[in-house]
Amino acid sequence: MNEQEAGWTPSSWRSKPAAQDVVYPDREKLDKVLNKIRTLPPLVTPSEIERLRHKLSQVQRNEAFLLHAGDCAESFDACTHENISAKIGLILSFSLILIWGARMPVVRIGRIAGQYAKPRSSATEKIGDREVLSFRGDNVNGLDPNDRTPDPERLLSAYFHSTATLNYVRGLLTSGFASLHHPRDWSLSHVRSPALREEFERITEGLSDALDFTRTIGFGADGGDRLSYEQGGGRGVLGEVDFYTSHEGLMLDVEEAMTRAFPVPSSTASTSRSAITNASRSPSAEAESQGERPRKVHYNTSAHFLWIGDRTRQLTGAHVEYFRGVRNPIGVKVGPTMQADEIVRLLDIVNPDREPGKVTLITRYGAGKIEQHLASHITAVQASGHPVAWICDAMHGNTLTSSTGLKTRHFGTIISELTACLRIHAECGSTLNGVSLEFTGELSEDGFSVTECLGGSMELAEEELGLRYQSFCDPRLNFEQSLDVAFLLSNHFKKARGRAAGKRAEGDVLYSELGGRKA
Repeated sequence: MNEQEAGWTPSSWRSKPAAQDVVYPDREKLDKVLNKIRTLPPLVTPSEIERLRHKLSQVQRNEAFLLHAGDCAESFDACTHENISAKIGLILSFSLILIWGARMPVVRIGRIAGQYAKPRSSATEKIGDREVLSFRGDNVNGLDPNDRTPDPERLLSAYFHSTATLNYVRGLLTSGFASLHHPRDWSLSHVRSPALREEFERITEGLSDALDFTRTIGFGADGGDRLSYEQGGGRGVLGEVDFYTSHEGLMLDVEEAMTRAFPVPSSTASTSRSAITNASRSPSAEAESQGERPRKVHYNTSAHFLWIGDRTRQLTGAHVEYFRGVRNPIGVKVGPTMQADEIVRLLDIVNPDREPGKVTLITRYGAGKIEQHLASHITAVQASGHPVAWICDAMHGNTLTSSTGLKTRHFGTIISELTACLRIHAECGSTLNGVSLEFTGELSEDGFSVTECLGGSMELAEEELGLRYQSFCDPRLNFEQSLDVAFLLSNHFKKARGRAAGKRAEGDVLYSELGGRKA
């Protein structure tokens, strides 16, 4: 569907009610900042976005697994090389464990380089005996109770912090940091569980043996894989990984300012329905073949992937209106208040042509509510024929308050929702295609993991929460707890592969016993 024919423009959302809107007292200053942002370079490119769309279509077909992970909300102060390296190292470690067990590619999308804003259930909050405006994230106002007036200059600061973060991530991933030749560099020195460290060591040792074998039989015979990047060696497939950025598309003023019109790259495979059979080409390629100027489409150039939150998914609201017109792949949070038919109607709006790779559904019910809702949601989407990726956010529905007043989550509850999600998908003839986690590899000043979620193999107790509680938003899994989740998923997929291999072996025996005749 042509976006202009459907009455969509980057600003058409302004005619709709916008949930979680930020009210700026100085509108003239806001307009000046937004005009400046419109002139600044894109943070990501159409080619990268199209590549992610293709990768997510593989996820939808169960040919890859999606890891969506990072901070609940980034802070400007956390934009340091140590913190960024720790986050990327954890994402690489997690995905390595998954790949080892599942024998499946992992698509990595970080909640990074733009995840600054946060939705709130109330416009104000009580701090002591004062009622102040709620903290909405570093790109809106300050955490200090005396700095709660929304300031447009923070939007510019967010742009430049995102730029700095993305620049360093790109540098890390193209200079050998992601090399599978030395995964130990991603560091387990602070992990206090011997079992976790031993299991990770077992994987890295197996990987090292496999790499030695491939070198022996001639892989990388030119020496590129043996020489370091710094010594002039090539990065190659073992030294580079795809990595994509994301954030919640909460603040539509700045999302509009970062929306730019570009032709779809001519080399991009079509994402229309007929692309499943490789029968068509991209809009740009079709136009060029007919001697026409390539048609331009709108990309949000602030991130590769954006999502609509559970608080902003109203069918007639501003956020759904905005997201139906951008070409980026998008996520939609699906909570317990969402009706099954509502999901289908939303999919009809944001993906009317049912393009593969476009929509990811991020379920977040809570361990106590998943049994009531997930199966009916899966069934409704299956009946609609919409292509989607299903991923589980086992974090947001499981937040609680400790006896000391700290927001926390219990590892056991997170695992309960995740395992229920795996089971219910299987019962419905569906597949869980990925996970969305709030985790951090960030370390405290004394070199230990943060202490924000209870439990895990480290058995973090409630009285330990305050030791290294660093999040100003939601509690995050630390490095060790994150690897606990990774091994759980890896073992699940490893067992599933074993069962599948057993069935194939049984089939081969039966085929042989029948003299090669089909039963």
